[in-house]
Amino acid sequence: EVGEPFKEEKAVAKYMRFNCPTKSTNMMGHRVDYFIASKAVDCLLDSKWAKAKKGEEALFTTRESVVDYCNRLLKKQFFHRALKVMKMKPDKDTKKEKEKGKAESGKEEEKKSKKESGKDEKTKKEKEKEKKKDGEKDECKKDDTPGTPKKKETKRKFKLEPHEDQVFLDGNEVYVWIYDPVHFKTFAMGLVLVIAVIAATLFPLWPAEMRVGVYYLSVGAGCFVASILLLAVARCILFLIIWLITGGRHHFWFLPNLTADVGFIDSFRPLYTHEYKGPKADLKKEEKAESKKQQKYDSEEKSDSEKKEEEDGKTEGTRNSGTDGSGGERHSDTDSDRREDDRSQHSSGNGNDFEMITKEELEQQTDEGDCEEEEEEDTESGPSHGKS
Repeated sequence: EVGEPFKEEKAVAKYMRFNCPTKSTNMMGHRVDYFIASKAVDCLLDSKWAKAKKGEEALFTTRESVVDYCNRLLKKQFFHRALKVMKMKPDKDTKKEKEKGKAESGKEEEKKSKKESGKDEKTKKEKEKEKKKDGEKDECKKDDTPGTPKKKETKRKFKLEPHEDQVFLDGNEVYVWIYDPVHFKTFAMGLVLVIAVIAATLFPLWPAEMRVGVYYLSVGAGCFVASILLLAVARCILFLIIWLITGGRHHFWFLPNLTADVGFIDSFRPLYTHEYKGPKADLKKEEKAESKKQQKYDSEEKSDSEKKEEEDGKTEGTRNSGTDGSGGERHSDTDSDRREDDRSQHSSGNGNDFEMITKEELEQQTDEGDCEEEEEEDTESGPSHGKS
């Protein structure tokens, strides 16, 4: 014989009912809520009964103590154990799925054969990499096919049936709630509704001032609702008028968020929106696109011209170097001519720049100058003796 539940047991069951995560399903043609045993044990271990008070011991210290207490609640019919029964699909659906799987596998094999025939020119390494990739893709496809156990677990439907062995076990066991107390919020809301209905029925007995105030409030609320409805109609009419006059070029909306799914204040923001959808807008878009293209084209032309200039400079430099070399061979036959060229390069047009020369270089230059003068005199004396 099972006695009536105590206050403490009712409190624990009520805490579990509103704090333990539950799900709803059909059982024997009725809508029921169920929970999992392991989550219920975790919920009670985090409750106030798992904490020791002054002079008292904690009610729940271990998971085993929670399981023992839940067995007491089960015997007092707060909930009962249920069994999950998976719904089997008919044979027709399974045959269709098998046929689809075979057709898909045949298509995949054909695609693979085509790819292999087209890629004969590639090396062996590339073929091995492709085979590895194909193997990984096949594994992913096999996992994603409807016949895999993962998708069966997620998509397969089940139903609950009463279990023969009514015992509370810590694990993935399913337990259906029988205890269904009324929450405090629902009780308070129901009480307020009852009081409001009674007050509305007793309206003729209210004081005169209260009745006048309620009358003006109701009129104000009605005017507000009517004004919003009129605004919604007027904004549509205004949009149509502007759209027809401008030939669909101007889209003007007054209070665009009035009927949108936003808050009360946001429904009046912004005040209006305007969009122009005419040929000028299209021309502006085209001009922007053309300007971007021209910029790209100019940048490409500049880069090409710079490259050409660099190539021309290189060719001119090579030519100048060649001409300078030939002229040097022709004109600078002697050391004196080379030195004179060097002096002319260092000296400027104004004649204010000078070059530092050592004593040894000056002596060498003077000796060479004397030798050149003697040679000139010999050349002049030679023809004069011949004439004589």
